[in-house]
Amino acid sequence: MKKIVLAALILASMFCNAQETNETRKFEPYVNQLGYNLNESKRFVCYGAEDGTSFKITNTATSKIVFEGEILNNEGWFSDFNPDGIADEFIITADGHGSSVPFLIADHLLETTSSKLAYDFFVDARGFSDLSTYDMAAVYGGGPTRDGGAYGLETIFEILQYASNPALFDNWKSELGDKKVADLIELILWHAEFAYKYVDYNGPVKKRHGTLGYQGQPRMTYDYWNTLDQLAAVCAAYHSFLKPYLDEETYQKYRKACLDNWEAYDRHKVVRFWTYSTKWVDQGFQEFNEMGNAYGQSVFRNLLMYECERHEKDGSPEKFLKWAQAGASDIIKNWDFENPRHMWWIRNAEHITPQALSFFLLLAPEKAPKETKEKLEAWALHMKQKTNNFWKYRTHSESEWAHPKTKELGGAPALGGSMFAVAHLLNDPELRALGWAQTDFVFGVNPVGTHLSNKSDDRVKIGGYWPGVEKGWPQSHPNGFGELGKVRGTLDGSPLDSQFPIAETVETIEGKNEGRVFGKNAYATEGWGISNRGWQATLTFSTLGSHSLKVLDSESTTEISEVKPGQTVNILLKAALNVDRNTKDKGWVLLKTGEQTENIALTETGINTGIFTAKFKIPKNTDVNILELSYGFLGFEQSLTLNVQH
Repeated sequence: MKKIVLAALILASMFCNAQETNETRKFEPYVNQLGYNLNESKRFVCYGAEDGTSFKITNTATSKIVFEGEILNNEGWFSDFNPDGIADEFIITADGHGSSVPFLIADHLLETTSSKLAYDFFVDARGFSDLSTYDMAAVYGGGPTRDGGAYGLETIFEILQYASNPALFDNWKSELGDKKVADLIELILWHAEFAYKYVDYNGPVKKRHGTLGYQGQPRMTYDYWNTLDQLAAVCAAYHSFLKPYLDEETYQKYRKACLDNWEAYDRHKVVRFWTYSTKWVDQGFQEFNEMGNAYGQSVFRNLLMYECERHEKDGSPEKFLKWAQAGASDIIKNWDFENPRHMWWIRNAEHITPQALSFFLLLAPEKAPKETKEKLEAWALHMKQKTNNFWKYRTHSESEWAHPKTKELGGAPALGGSMFAVAHLLNDPELRALGWAQTDFVFGVNPVGTHLSNKSDDRVKIGGYWPGVEKGWPQSHPNGFGELGKVRGTLDGSPLDSQFPIAETVETIEGKNEGRVFGKNAYATEGWGISNRGWQATLTFSTLGSHSLKVLDSESTTEISEVKPGQTVNILLKAALNVDRNTKDKGWVLLKTGEQTENIALTETGINTGIFTAKFKIPKNTDVNILELSYGFLGFEQSLTLNVQH
């Protein structure tokens, strides 16, 4: 029965042919083709549906209608629909508009399905694997990530991704073919060694799209500065989770490289007018840009060095904190939401600004400038105003949805992460819902009605595509500078201004890009490492607000904060660890007793519950007064203390 229903759905939701127009075509409901997280915002778009049009949600396994509602302003909402038990597939049918493709609703569906693909991209997209033989003169064809230099900041966001949900990544250690990097920790260490090996490299390389440097000063040919930014993240992570994998001698080499070059490479301050671009989309001097000089990057790097240095006996944390505070104050004073060169114009790097301010409040809230939260509140209000449309898409202006030629991919895929981070800090459920709308946009709730990644046979064969997503981006550019055709998890395209409010026709072009077509048809912008970095950030910050840690009494009836020696308690963690919805998954938390830290294993309470527990007996002979439990690192911690009553 299910196969029949699915076949009917596929036929009902096929792309329209070239002869159809907006006047004749009835657009089907566009849903998040992967599905929706339990207990989070859920919505779809049915373009052209009149207000009041009824819609129904049907369970494809039982053929039963499980939810009903009405469409308003082309949107249908079903946030209150949170089915229990094993995840089933559903479809949405709107009167007169046919049916959607099937989708799931499950615990932490986005994170558990997408997080591995997010770092798999950086495993596959490396320009080389052997650091001893690589020729840096070809950096634009290789580098740590192909089609990019050291400015990609991959290591920073790989480290934040691990810190946000570490037990999830510890379960993924399989390799692909002859790739030498298997898991996220190994990938981080590979990028760290790259950054150290080429910390002072400064060209020459192939010249593309302009030159780098301060306005009025000699031009640089390679972004060597940002190797230090990546090493700073490694040095910070050493003290939280990298010690078992990184020997102290190597760590101290990385730290010394940062300390010796930090001010010489202008890492201590905000850098403006740093590149002169000849690219048609952003010609001229750029105050900030996507190539390693994002507004807010100074906050990230100096906070990470502060975190490193505060653990060292001979450290100098205060100067890095001062520089981080100066960078944050600069953002608070000068970040202009109406200046496109501070916002969408810098495309793939735009997400760094709000995320850097948010990171300050996560990592060291008492040290952040006092106006930090107020600036983020202003940004949140601006975003709500700019997304006041049925796509929930952040528009460019009153007359333009998106760029007429290219938006690259730094908009919706990365914007969700910024919204998640700020919504968590402001306790703003409306902004969090907008963050989920951005992820829906990535998975098909957009004018083209497809995922932003091309579903090629090559990617499917290597496990490089999202399971259950039927319609991928219709065009790919597999053999560009990034050579991303066989790279897992690549994002390939994003709607142009001409595709809004709806794409009239969508032409599928397999395996090639016949130039960049700026008309009505969708086109592939060509994936890029920096684009996927923003998507990685969204998956990182989405965990804020959905993870929780509690300790209950032995009967699991009451939450407690005081315990006695010899008492048995239940530790309860809710986190994005429910990878296999047919078995009980595993997790862990850290228990700190005085100077000792141990790992406590957790098991899911049942199949597909997403809640992980363990019974723990307080040692009878303990003489400490406080036990500390935590999950996560670097500001992403869920933590609590237990007072031991002797």
